[in-house]
Amino acid sequence: MQTSPFLGELIGTIVLLLLGNGVVANVVLRQTKGHSAGWIVITAGWAFAVTFGVFVAKAFGSVDAHLNPAVTVAFAIATNDYSHVVPYVTAQLIGAFLGAVLVWLQYLPHWAATPDPDEKLACFATAPAIRSTGPNLVSEALATLVLILGLAGISSKNLGELAIGVGPYLVGILVWSIGLSLGGQTGYAINPVRDLGPRLAHAVLPVDKKGSSDWEYAWVPIVGPLIGAALGGVLIRWFAL
Repeated sequence: MQTSPFLGELIGTIVLLLLGNGVVANVVLRQTKGHSAGWIVITAGWAFAVTFGVFVAKAFGSVDAHLNPAVTVAFAIATNDYSHVVPYVTAQLIGAFLGAVLVWLQYLPHWAATPDPDEKLACFATAPAIRSTGPNLVSEALATLVLILGLAGISSKNLGELAIGVGPYLVGILVWSIGLSLGGQTGYAINPVRDLGPRLAHAVLPVDKKGSSDWEYAWVPIVGPLIGAALGGVLIRWFAL
């Protein structure tokens, strides 16, 4: 099978979710070696997940390595080229679902050992620390806007050419910074499929004694990042970043 942008986005997103939700499961689920390791471990794990998700996506054929519909939409708006939106987002959603399934398999004995259904859901999807729709939406939009502007800065022609292979590490640091500084309100989905794909997996997988998949909240980590993406795309286009 030949590499392709679709395959790159698919495999890269699988790796992103396997490592990203994997670190959440390691910290949250009971009787794991990493139980209760804390927020720093989760944010670091997600940063590394993004870094190696990008590397894998590029290796399998996606030069862009978006792994995130918000990034795809932002740069479609910035360039006025929407040709990648449907294939990339499709691959990203499938990859996010499959990555979550692999996390479920990886931690299979620990679901039964964890009594709290909300902790099990946290290994798949995000939830707000304080449920308040307006602030939750603003939090996701603002964090995603920072993501988009940060990505634009990393790739800016004004900074000159980056050394080969440096970009994914900078993207990981960017996501780490967002998690540490802006992630405490909603868990910083900043990626619609990062939340939707695993939430779908939670809904259909036979997770031991699981609770609700919380579809009432599910639209926030989809709409919020897309708002931030749209704003970021417009700013990039206006200022030709």
